[in-house]
Amino acid sequence: MLRGVKVKLDPSPRQEAMLRSHAGAARFAFNFMLALVKASCAGRVRPFGWSRAELRRVWNAWKPDVAPWSANNSKEAYSYGVECLANALKNWKDSKSGKRKGPKVNFPKYRKRNRHMKFAYTTGCFGLIEGDPKALKLPRIGRVHCFEDVERRVADGRVLRMTVSCTAGEWYAALTVEYPDPIIPVKTGDNTVGVDLGVKTLATLSDGTVVENPKHYRRNERRLRRASKRMSRRQGPTPGRRPSKRWSRAKRSVQKIQATTASRRRDVIWKTAGMIARSHDRVVLEDLNVAGMKRNRHLSKAVSDAAMGMLSHAIQVKCAQYGTVLVVADRWYPSSKTCSRCGTVKAKLTLAERVFVCDNPDCEYAHKGVDRDWNAACNLKNYHVAPSAGGDAKRARSAGKTTAPRGGNARHETPDPGTETRTKQNHQRS
Repeated sequence: MLRGVKVKLDPSPRQEAMLRSHAGAARFAFNFMLALVKASCAGRVRPFGWSRAELRRVWNAWKPDVAPWSANNSKEAYSYGVECLANALKNWKDSKSGKRKGPKVNFPKYRKRNRHMKFAYTTGCFGLIEGDPKALKLPRIGRVHCFEDVERRVADGRVLRMTVSCTAGEWYAALTVEYPDPIIPVKTGDNTVGVDLGVKTLATLSDGTVVENPKHYRRNERRLRRASKRMSRRQGPTPGRRPSKRWSRAKRSVQKIQATTASRRRDVIWKTAGMIARSHDRVVLEDLNVAGMKRNRHLSKAVSDAAMGMLSHAIQVKCAQYGTVLVVADRWYPSSKTCSRCGTVKAKLTLAERVFVCDNPDCEYAHKGVDRDWNAACNLKNYHVAPSAGGDAKRARSAGKTTAPRGGNARHETPDPGTETRTKQNHQRS
């Protein structure tokens, strides 16, 4: 089993200069090999393969001529740049041929200075230092102090890879650690919970637990706007002219605000996911089209700030870690439009309606109503996958069609089977 451990580094001024030199070496190798690939496509040089081994062979042949100073940095920095280019070319080819799913991947572009400050170690003597728990060993750089006990976090794992990166002027080391495959027993209890993700509240659970949305971006938006205005008034980079030092300091302030916002959001999301997976035996999530929700210009900022896609991914990871059973409801399952009391499905429910009122006059929720998010969470709790696994919605999406929100391949359990269910079709017939 592979797990990631990320720690913050505390390099000296000399070590920070060497870290920047290694990151620049990786960028140089990436840009040079990309230019060579373009030249081979244009017929100016002899063609060669685009695999990682072939690109590395070509780089080693050209390195003495184009980079005579390469001995100042570790060879792993140049190998990392070549590896990134090989992965980028492969992703572009797979996307063009249809093997890669998702958005279209464009042809690789040249990397700019101070924007891709990253390199990695995969071979050699790197990683933990015996007897020095708050330090890491980086070839060609030496011992680099860390802000936390990295030996305690790694424990009995084996470090396979170390990626060093710079974010907002701070250096971090991400360790890929290999652990023995644990035997995690799958929970067999009946403690099921439905989780409804949203913008007003980050997560609403069917047991009544509500996780408020901190709205980190909106809280720091005023500070970010002021810092951005301050940076725009400075002398920035222009063709043939370097930016001023005051512009660099203002840019660092903007980056720190953005990094703080992202860190706080990530902390809340992973703690919430751990709480949900640890305290329940079965978790039911909804399959949200977050990318489609971001296309709405009225909701894109709020949806991005809530990071519902990241929360869904975090819940999946934590459920696998704690042995919790995870069920993902069909995307077209009408959890918000269905009454959790009698099973009646509303014909229309706008986003402005925060209180769910049932259309069935005999239902209890038709008179007093109930919270919309909690009602959806209760419906997700009662969600069960039918034996016919494919689903009409999945086939319709592959064919480019749209299905009505009738529940897809789900079966909804109603608390009172004797209650008459009044749907839109029954209403029209009457």
